[in-house]
Amino acid sequence: EGNEPGDSMKITYSELLHKVCQFANVLRSQGVKKEDRVSIYMPMILELVVAMLACARIGALHTVVFAGFSADSLCERIIDGGCCLLIT
Repeated sequence: EGNEPGDSMKITYSELLHKVCQFANVLRSQGVKKEDRVSIYMPMILELVVAMLACARIGALHTVVFAGFSADSLCERIIDGGCCLLIT
């Protein structure tokens, strides 16, 4: 369910698994490995869920930063968390 009325999407578990595995491979190709920290800066969309599950699949820790934060606030959270990658 999106933020706007009538804004919705349906996806099967099989489709979700396929997207998560694809994105987990992208993360691995970027050098993300188990116990690395990743920041996710996205609105509430399907890709946010995919990114979170892909991090969990490879054992990377993730933090979701609310998309309303300023660039300075986002930078502080990335530095404080010791994140190696930002997903937007």
